[in-house]
Formats: sequence, C-alpha cells, structure tokens
Amino acid sequence: MLRRIAICLALALLAIAASAAAGERERQTNPVPFAHTPCSVLDDQPCVPGFCSVLNHGPCLPEMNYPYGENLQLTVLAVPPEDQAGKYRKPDHDLDTIGDLFAALRSCWSPPAADTARAGMQMSVRFSFKRSGEMIGAPRLTFATSGVPVDTRTTYLNAINASLDACLPLKFTGGLGGALAGRPIMIRYVDNRELTRHADKP
Repeated sequence: MLRRIAICLALALLAIAASAAAGERERQTNPVPFAHTPCSVLDDQPCVPGFCSVLNHGPCLPEMNYPYGENLQLTVLAVPPEDQAGKYRKPDHDLDTIGDLFAALRSCWSPPAADTARAGMQMSVRFSFKRSGEMIGAPRLTFATSGVPVDTRTTYLNAINASLDACLPLKFTGGLGGALAGRPIMIRYVDNRELTRHADKP
C-alpha cells in the first residue's frame, strides 16, 4: 500500500515538474515588443497585467502603452529650414502617428502680422486632447520671453489660440486617439522671422 502511494506521489511530482518546465519554455518567447514577458495571472512571480480570464491556462496578453513619455514636446518655427519643410505639411489622412500629429500642429501655426510681432519672441503653451481630437480646455501659457510688453504677449497668445482653433478638431485614428487622450502636449513657438524694425523693442 505504501509503495503504491509513493509511486503515485512520484508520478504527481514528475507531472508538476514537467508542467512547470513547459510553462517556463512558453514564457521565454515574448510575443509582445517593448513589454515584459507575459505570464499567467495565477503565477507566483511578477508578470505583466493582462485582461484574460484567471481560468485561462496560457499567458495573458498585456495591454501595451505606446512608448511615449508623459509629455509630448514640440518646437514650431515661424520660418522652418528648407530641409524641414516636409514636417510643416499637414497630412492628407487621419492622424495615426506622433509624426502626423506634430506635422498637423506645425502646419496650423500662423504668427502675428509683422507690424505687431517681435523678432525672436518665444512662447510655450500646454494642453491635452480628447479622443475625438478636440482640446480639453484652453491652452495654458507656461513660458514667454522675458522683458516683453504685455500687449505683445497677448498678441502672440491670441495668435496661438486662433491658430489651434482653426485646425480643431484634429482627426485621429482610434489607436492614436486612445494613446493621446489626456496626455500633456507642450508646444514652444519661436518667431525666427527677420523683423529688424521690431527686434529692438523693449
């Protein structure tokens, strides 16, 4: 009787060891780029959160975030260099990548008229988008060139708001809209036009 119990226990231990080895081999193949290897939610080791059932014996496929930082930062020049002209062309399709988004935002910018502008003026704003491509609230001013009169700052901020309003809502694909929704976007506008008549304004 004891011999039968010992044999059964030995077989059970072998089966468990074989199952663990198979699971380990399965986990060594990572089908998800930029992510840790997924494992079952019942495993006793750290694994990537997944959304499959706890009764699923295979590894759960984790939800992947796009490999972006929290802030998306962009510089927009009033006069882009010739070799960057393509980056200032609005895409002729729904925006599907960060490059498409940046190109659309660059193409929106219309700086103030020369008689109210200031050479070298810089201004940064921060805002976020909804999935639908609409803006969440108004852009928030985060930086302006120091020593600039209030009316000049107001002129540039109004130009920024008018430029963005004229382009909205942007048309995102479902994937990009989901990835961007609520993420802070910071744009630095630089007026690099030659405005010598206004360059020496206080």
